[in-house]
Amino acid sequence: MTRDVKETFGAVGTSGTPGGLPGVTPPAPAALAAKVRTLAPSMTRSMQRVAEAVAADPAGCAALTVTGLAELTGTSEATVVRTSRLLGYPGYRDLRLALAGLAAQQQSGRSPAVTADIAVDDPIAEVVAKLAYDEQQTLADTAAGLDMAQLSAAVSALAAARRIDIYGVGASGLVAQDLTQKLLRIGLVAHAHSDPHLAVTNAVQLRAKDVAVAITHSGSTGDVIEPLRVAFERGATTVAITGRPDGPVAQYADHILTTSTARESELRPAAMSSRTSQLLVVDCLFIGVAQQTYETAAPALSASYEALAHRHTPRGGATSRR
Repeated sequence: MTRDVKETFGAVGTSGTPGGLPGVTPPAPAALAAKVRTLAPSMTRSMQRVAEAVAADPAGCAALTVTGLAELTGTSEATVVRTSRLLGYPGYRDLRLALAGLAAQQQSGRSPAVTADIAVDDPIAEVVAKLAYDEQQTLADTAAGLDMAQLSAAVSALAAARRIDIYGVGASGLVAQDLTQKLLRIGLVAHAHSDPHLAVTNAVQLRAKDVAVAITHSGSTGDVIEPLRVAFERGATTVAITGRPDGPVAQYADHILTTSTARESELRPAAMSSRTSQLLVVDCLFIGVAQQTYETAAPALSASYEALAHRHTPRGGATSRR
């Protein structure tokens, strides 16, 4: 790492960073469940037990002292405190207050008892209901967990960029293409790279006032991290869209946008849930950039619509079948 901003790595990013940073507002009760779902996979097993306990029974855990929760989860008081801080709270007392608030919200209006555990013999109507509910939960979790300061900074960087490179492979590569197409239609210079060799060779050309965006659900995809590292070292502003804000990709990201981490199942791999949350973040970035560049974005959008108008059947027009 070559820039001073990363010398404090671990104290930069979202409000969920370890250590309970001064001046950082803890997550609201509604965002607590989203934080648990997002961060639990990257926790130690003992911390996972604490996180799973508070997510499963916020009312019961809110009634426990730090010693009581440690005994319930078979961990230590230190583990409970570390888990609280990782979730964005200065200490267990603050987490306990959030749990009480979350319990009160749940009692006033509980979510429907639907899960995304899709069985191979589920009727298609039930599959639709489960997927729809899970997609809604993924979007809600992502929205609740987004750091608005990080998002605003990323939007401003993109709006002022000379050139934008976007890296992603697999399902994340499709999201990279989506963001690229959106930015192109409002007149920005953007390129999506799914080939790791081309990504690195293009990253070498980036400089200050350029922006590089890495999209990786796991936060540890080498083919995405490598070009982001090169862009970072070349002085470009770097953005990571990831479900693991503490993953390796964060080392080279000036701005981190965290996506929800939904539970996987045999018939619903991570690629599906990660794509849903990534697309929400991409849409937020696009709308934010379009707002900041409206005087040029609006004419560019109109021109792109006009350029494609002849390829669409006019409304009310007849279509022929062969």
